[in-house]
Amino acid sequence: MTENTSRLPLAGTPSLLRAINDRAALQLLLENGPLSRTQIGTLTGLSKPTASQLLARLEAAGLVVPVGTTEGGPGPNAQLYQVDPAAGYVAGLDVTTSQVRVAVADITGRTLAEHVVPTKGWPAAATVEKVGEAVAETVRRAGLAPGSLREIVIGVGGAPDPVTGKLRYASHLPGWHSPRLTDELSAALAAPVSIENDVNLAAVAEQASGAAQGCEDFVLLWAGEGTGAAIVIAGRLHRGFTGGAGEVGYMPVPGAPV
Repeated sequence: MTENTSRLPLAGTPSLLRAINDRAALQLLLENGPLSRTQIGTLTGLSKPTASQLLARLEAAGLVVPVGTTEGGPGPNAQLYQVDPAAGYVAGLDVTTSQVRVAVADITGRTLAEHVVPTKGWPAAATVEKVGEAVAETVRRAGLAPGSLREIVIGVGGAPDPVTGKLRYASHLPGWHSPRLTDELSAALAAPVSIENDVNLAAVAEQASGAAQGCEDFVLLWAGEGTGAAIVIAGRLHRGFTGGAGEVGYMPVPGAPV
């Protein structure tokens, strides 16, 4: 009787294992600040030679930099490393009926600049142009060169349909309904753009550094200008087939007009 090898788990390749180790070390450096080679090895369970090779790869890739040495302990001082803040820059946008708020941060999460632009009088057809101007001004205030952003995420009070690309539940946001809007913004801003429901993004923030830290399953209920919710199951956002999961403000309520 022969064994069906197609169902056996594949062994991790050396390149995959290196990538997993590198990512784990980067996460530790982001969460714990400067660490020595020995500390990284202890926290990850890697040997000193493996930790040294890992740090050499990350330094060559421009992701970590040496930042001094340990002091006061037994033995020789150890070199400390931290994530290089200049390794990547991102922008986040909060879009409402009255304004667009832009923030630019480095890879460590430190906010470098913020800029708020009122949207009163914006022609719907000028949305891409106006957003581009707002982001460019924020990048300038952050002291960065044009084209420095690696990723841009836009939070809106609506639900992007993953199939059609259209923005649902957002009649209050004229100019944000083109199915090609993401592509148009990416071209104008010279960086990948993602559009996400604003309450979903609030849930991601709570999961990363707020009340939902360590929670695999939770619901965030949002009550502001409108009412919404975000659902996280097994650690991942649950958006629904058309992106509308959590749009509780649109649920029929007995005795209320549809």
